[in-house]
Amino acid sequence: MPVEPPDVALPSCDEHRRAGPPVSRTRQLAGGGRAVEVEPERLHRFLERFAAAHGEAVCTRCAPEHVELTAADGSVATVPVPFEPLSADFGEREGLDVEHLVAHLLRPRTVGLLLVRLGGYSVGVAREGAVLVSRTGARPVHGRNAAGGQSQRRFARRREGEARVALHAAADATAAVLLPRSGELDGLVLGGDRSALRVLAEDRRLVTLLARAEPRVLDVPEPRRAVLDEVARRVRCVEVHVP
Repeated sequence: MPVEPPDVALPSCDEHRRAGPPVSRTRQLAGGGRAVEVEPERLHRFLERFAAAHGEAVCTRCAPEHVELTAADGSVATVPVPFEPLSADFGEREGLDVEHLVAHLLRPRTVGLLLVRLGGYSVGVAREGAVLVSRTGARPVHGRNAAGGQSQRRFARRREGEARVALHAAADATAAVLLPRSGELDGLVLGGDRSALRVLAEDRRLVTLLARAEPRVLDVPEPRRAVLDEVARRVRCVEVHVP
């Protein structure tokens, strides 16, 4: 039975501050199942509903990098821990027990954000869902030319040159915004095109910084300041992997 994010707040988390409207996003996992983004304040209720849809909550297994909830019919909801490790008493507990995880997610953090696609970037620093400082820019990169022969080769060289200029601008912006604040960052979240991000990771100025990035790369549209603001809110969320 499909499980959707709850449409009511968890009563036991009333004391937790909400930051803007509820955020919910779903993506298909490569090995099957779905990953659902859930706000920290809604996580307990989400997992309650998952367990109810599959019988009841049998046990919760906690590890530094993930938390697993097993239901009566054998279905498992897995929560990869962002900004790991999770600090808790690890092991197996009876029923649903994610209070340590919720507390971990609600901890205030200063997070670097780097969104890049070929021709555009947005980079910033966010805390508790709000962007504190940012830089956004765009450089034209023409699409691929379907024509053949010498004309196509000239167009390809032109496009490669435009891409180099665009990615160099993104690297410069990243270095200018994030490097001076790297000591303040509790983590780094990436989004956009993976091939473009790999190019940035080869910039010697950014190697150490990008090595700290969270494993998950967010799927985002063309980077703009409004997209950066949305991502600043999304980094508060956690992904729940469900069947």
